Amino acid sequence: MISKVGQIMLYVKNQDTAKQFWTEKVGFHVISEEDNGQGMRWIEIAPTKEAETSIILHNKEFISKMSPDLNLETPSLLFFTNEFDQLHNDLLNKNVTVGEIIQMPSGRTFNFADGEDNYFAVMEQ
Repeated sequence: MISKVGQIMLYVKNQDTAKQFWTEKVGFHVISEEDNGQGMRWIEIAPTKEAETSIILHNKEFISKMSPDLNLETPSLLFFTNEFDQLHNDLLNKNVTVGEIIQMPSGRTFNFADGEDNYFAVMEQ
């Protein structure tokens, strides 16, 4: 039986730029960085060092050559926060593309885009 989501693979055009976005603008932490010396490099990031689920930043071009049939599209991710207004304002102040706050039946939400125009959602918890 599956007990939790461990890692989410995010395929990006530029791993260093993506790492910079997630750490400097969104506040994630680098958990680990690995490079097998043969072109396979991955960067593990998470909202906290203790998070149960992390995101792995993979090089989209390298993975597409290694596994041409793999779906490399951006997953639809929804993040939760207890500091909704602060996060929304922080992202705006860091010149991140941020959508309007929308009231949903389950709570307030907004989306934001990384430097590659991949959109992610945030919901108030």
